[in-house]
Amino acid sequence: MEGERKLRQNIMHPIPKNEFTDVKKIYAIVSGKGGVGKSLVTSLIAVGLRREGYEVGILDADITGPSIPKMFGVSGAKIDSDSKAIYPVRTHNDIKVMSMNLLFSKEDAPVIWRGPLIAKTIEQFWTEVGWGVLDYLLIDMPPGTGDVALTVFQSLPIDGIIMVTSPQDLVSLIVKKAYNMAKQMDIPIVGIVENMSYAVCPHCGKEINIFGKSKLEEEAEKLNLKVLGRVPIDPQLTALCDSGEIEKAQNLYLDSCIEVLKSELKEE
Repeated sequence: MEGERKLRQNIMHPIPKNEFTDVKKIYAIVSGKGGVGKSLVTSLIAVGLRREGYEVGILDADITGPSIPKMFGVSGAKIDSDSKAIYPVRTHNDIKVMSMNLLFSKEDAPVIWRGPLIAKTIEQFWTEVGWGVLDYLLIDMPPGTGDVALTVFQSLPIDGIIMVTSPQDLVSLIVKKAYNMAKQMDIPIVGIVENMSYAVCPHCGKEINIFGKSKLEEEAEKLNLKVLGRVPIDPQLTALCDSGEIEKAQNLYLDSCIEVLKSELKEE
């Protein structure tokens, strides 16, 4: 562990926050592969923390595939700025959001950029955006362990990561890759969330393991990770995301995750 800590110290060059930003806790929501519902988990955590009365922001670091604005119904919202800073858009329940989608006139405009330019944009989302006073800033990461993940882990003062997985067998290997990257860079791992964990029969209420029996607890125990929640395939959540009304979700399925993040803030 000491060697890993020295490695991170040698490669870390944290970027100082601007004078318009005061964030207490920063968490990155990561996945080793795409399509596991990382943005959904990010959104549910944000909604849950906001319902508890905390000031919350979401930095959408998935530059080439941003989905946060659509889920919160702020696509096309006007970004305010002045000579001092750019200011995030506020959702219906006052969650602050900054995303690449908000900077384009067309939501479906492609971002055809190389890695260094994408990484620089994420740095600017931290240095040039006036986030104000936040209890939590959640970073919705792109999938994988490439340039963007390296930039975020090196440049931003991350307090921890939340890993998102799904029940497929292949994911256990993918989780280990993201896990090993975090460990190598000495980033604390808060725990793991399983998305698409099961489905509930609308007739009898029985849980159906569509992707096979979950191995979440088994894999988490191997890696000494805390299980933060299991999110099912919920048609109501899907409909709310599609209509930009994720803040109306009744069941967030992540009570344990919310409690863990609340306790970490209280320990400061």
